[in-house]
Amino acid sequence: MAHLTQNPAEKERFICIYPAYLNSKKTIAEGRRIPVEKAVENPTCTEMRDVLTAAGFNVLVENKMYTRELNRDVQFRGRVRVQLKREDGSLYLEKFESRKDLMLYVAEMIPKLKTRTQKTGGGDQNAQQGEGGKKGKKKKK
Repeated sequence: MAHLTQNPAEKERFICIYPAYLNSKKTIAEGRRIPVEKAVENPTCTEMRDVLTAAGFNVLVENKMYTRELNRDVQFRGRVRVQLKREDGSLYLEKFESRKDLMLYVAEMIPKLKTRTQKTGGGDQNAQQGEGGKKGKKKKK
């Protein structure tokens, strides 16, 4: 019903951003909307929400599926709605003039989240400990 209201502050008029828009593993045909160099590997809605709320945006998370998403897993579900303009039509935050500016900012900030930095640090240790468990064992004839 977004077409019925002209007020940019209405929740129906917030812009939608799906994680696929920022996913470096996706092609443009699969829904990526920013360059691969700036995209993030498998972003989630919660990460996008955290970045946008920290920036000071009015954010809603909805349990929706992106139409081009083939994988129906829970981690790929969801979309984020962001208020880009105020009631009078002025920008909500001056440094974000467009949807693309917003997507590039989110993609830049997601790797800096604590959840991302802790996962990469802890994952390497576990991989090193688990290597070489069955060295030197031979098959019996």
